[in-house]
Amino acid sequence: MRTTFPRTSCLKLCVLASLLAMSAACRREQPAEQPTAPAVPASIPGGKAVVDSSLKDVTENTPDYVIGISYPQVAVQYPMLAAELRRYAEAARSDLVEAAKGRGKEEGAAPYELVLPFSELHVSPTLVAVGVDGSSYTGGAHGAPLIARWVWLPQRNQLLRATDLVTDPKGWEAISGLVREQLHTALSQRVDADELPPGERVEVLKNANRMIDDGTVPDPQHFSQFEPLVGSSGRIRALRFVFPPYQVGPYSDGTQTVEVPAVSLLPYIAPAYRSLFEGG
Repeated sequence: MRTTFPRTSCLKLCVLASLLAMSAACRREQPAEQPTAPAVPASIPGGKAVVDSSLKDVTENTPDYVIGISYPQVAVQYPMLAAELRRYAEAARSDLVEAAKGRGKEEGAAPYELVLPFSELHVSPTLVAVGVDGSSYTGGAHGAPLIARWVWLPQRNQLLRATDLVTDPKGWEAISGLVREQLHTALSQRVDADELPPGERVEVLKNANRMIDDGTVPDPQHFSQFEPLVGSSGRIRALRFVFPPYQVGPYSDGTQTVEVPAVSLLPYIAPAYRSLFEGG
């Protein structure tokens, strides 16, 4: 298990950096509200689906809010994937703009801010993985993290979701156990390194372990953010499950990840997707 920090997309780094620089020093701590949007394409009379694959980077700078969104070029090749990314970004933008309408006008108050740098995590004829490690600031100590992953299967023209990958509840029980074990071990190592007094150590471990258990309940919604780690064979050698701040630890712990090898996952992977994995 390792703790990772937000990746920035290579495009428009200077724009995103300038947007971040405009943030106020005063920010609040609160759980991220992940934007949601319908996962179906628009339609026209006659029932034929229409998917708009156009993606344009967004830069907005107003007295009330600052927005920077950069998309990965690979998504343009896959209209339905592009539509998913755009829906996510538009939902996040809509939430921020709506919040900005009611922001205070105190002198010196920092504008609200949305930064969404989408990035390519893996690109091959069989697998495309895209991630975003962004944030939405609406006042307070710091921004709310916006962390998401998408895995696209080009040959099947579909998005691979956790609910598709593992359909048996027993599979999620097993995966939950594997993930919890790594998170608990990493937590103990961090706490030991802090050399806390015995009483404080017990209390810290108690609270932190509870967060881990609550954030890894054996349900696919708790493991919906994942990215494939691909071996030399071109098949998935492991899945990296991504947990945003607050899911399995406090904001100060950052985004945490756990890698589960293919050999441990295969017994629970749905038959239709086993060929994507090493040993499948």
